[in-house]
Amino acid sequence: MSQQATPARPARRGRLARTVPLLVVAWLVLEIWLLTVVAGWIGWFLTLLLLVGGVFLGGTVIKRAGARAFRAAVELSKDPQSAQPQTGTSMTVLAGVLLLVPGFLSDLLAVTFLLPPTRALWRAVGRRITGSVLRSTAPVGADRFADAMRLQEQLRIHRPDGKVVQGEVVDPPAGRGPSGPSGPDTGYRPPIAP
Repeated sequence: MSQQATPARPARRGRLARTVPLLVVAWLVLEIWLLTVVAGWIGWFLTLLLLVGGVFLGGTVIKRAGARAFRAAVELSKDPQSAQPQTGTSMTVLAGVLLLVPGFLSDLLAVTFLLPPTRALWRAVGRRITGSVLRSTAPVGADRFADAMRLQEQLRIHRPDGKVVQGEVVDPPAGRGPSGPSGPDTGYRPPIAP
């Protein structure tokens, strides 16, 4: 007599996993439509030149962002205590990648990542989304993005500077605790809250 295992129900896809493919398809349709509209206005040759120019500009933006990040890392390695200003490298690299993608809508979005006022707006949106994901009540394992954000936050809290201090635990001699006789600690301690 053998037992048949009941097939496990597949995990429900999150709202983000359901909407991202639709957003990508809508983005592609908009890019193609805008490309044909612009080509109708200025001609296909100039449209092609603009797309190739965007690719070269994107490569230049990524190269400059990488060089700036490297200089900041070298400076930080020379003087770890110096307060380094944020270089904004991740936003600049994302703008460069969007410039590399052929299309005018992605180029327009890339420009918003490069200009300081809209860059600050994108940072605020990113912080808000990250905060809502961290406060998410989804159980662990249900949402991979939320799990990754929680893990990153835990790592940042527990090792803010990455330094490890070597040491050992020293118990006081029996009966000579700082507040009198020592024994098992059975008193109530409130939970640690963030």
